[in-house]
Amino acid sequence: MGKYIELNASNFNDTIKEGVTLVDFWAPWCGPCRMIAPVIEELAEDFDGKAKICKVNTDEEQDIAIQYGIRSIPTILFFKDGQLVDQMIGAAGKQVIADKLNSIL
Repeated sequence: MGKYIELNASNFNDTIKEGVTLVDFWAPWCGPCRMIAPVIEELAEDFDGKAKICKVNTDEEQDIAIQYGIRSIPTILFFKDGQLVDQMIGAAGKQVIADKLNSIL
């Protein structure tokens, strides 16, 4: 059973360095972030064993957000073997995000 991974300064680089990783930058006070939260959880189930689905709370992990130039949330970054390959800014539907993940896999 897949579950998204909460990323922080201590596990971020190790988590993204291999394979395909989706990282959702969000904050508890962000309405659109809360709106796509169930989608992120469903994607964690759907892509279990194929891609890592992760979340970064920008309130708690400001250094990571600054490192990747996150200016608005939600922002979703897509990594392949540690390299940033794509991004989406703003809320998007599950199929749009899944299609993007599948194109990177």
